[in-house]
Amino acid sequence: MESHPLLPVLDRIAQALERLSPPPPSLAGLDAADAFVWHPTQGRLAPVAHVAHVDIGLLRGVEIQSRLVLDNTLHFARGLPANNVMLWGARGMGKSSLVKAAHAQANRTDGAPAEPGAGRLVLIEIQREDLATLPDLLALLRTNPRRFIVFCDDLSFESEDADYKALKSVLDGGISGRPENVLFYATSNRRHLMPRDMIDNERSTAINPSEAVEEKVSLSDRFGLWIGFHNCAQDIFQDMVRTYARARDLAIGDEDLARRANAWSVSRGGRSGRVAWQFVEDLTAELATAPHVGESTRP
Repeated sequence: MESHPLLPVLDRIAQALERLSPPPPSLAGLDAADAFVWHPTQGRLAPVAHVAHVDIGLLRGVEIQSRLVLDNTLHFARGLPANNVMLWGARGMGKSSLVKAAHAQANRTDGAPAEPGAGRLVLIEIQREDLATLPDLLALLRTNPRRFIVFCDDLSFESEDADYKALKSVLDGGISGRPENVLFYATSNRRHLMPRDMIDNERSTAINPSEAVEEKVSLSDRFGLWIGFHNCAQDIFQDMVRTYARARDLAIGDEDLARRANAWSVSRGGRSGRVAWQFVEDLTAELATAPHVGESTRP
């Protein structure tokens, strides 16, 4: 019996569609590193060989916040009860740096060997636009014996954005409950993860103003730890600069360091941990190329 002439064409179409469809999610290679980036379209976790982090002891001006985050992270790494964490507030004050530093410190404190994949705690970064795939990721992680912090940096939501519902479901646990081996950490410049004008607009146009915004504003309440970061004063900024400079063992006097750090902060229009770090990065390079060690060629 002769085959239909369209069958080869249909077979090629089917093969092409199969190649275009995303692969099923997989945890292959999970023992290759202690940090990963979630790529839902590829269905995989891409290993990060070296996480760009600073030692937690170098983060100045946020000592209270550091202790809260580190204690929570250590509890989780040791199998004790722990909370999801939201770090919100001023830009450049070390929110994401603290998450990465606490992850590194937790593995170091618990005596993890230096080789990749040996740490007790795994950090997984998820992009803001991939939050809708959180349930898929958590379903995968639930089956693995390691412990995971899923981290979303610079989290916020705009008008008509429904992805917050996926996050809310994850934080609430849903019918299956949040996996015991997973926590969610996030940073945001917004206190309530949504713009103030959006809150005011929904309140002014709703029949019941309080109920109209309760669901979105209450998302922040799903985080057991909700930690604020604020702009730093002049003395804290100087302490940040001195700490980074001493860690680099820079050959420069304290007065000259303070004067130049102030000038740098004025040129940047503000003071923060990020500005302090950027200043020390620039200063390190300058001193390394100066004609005489420790002597500045700048006014």
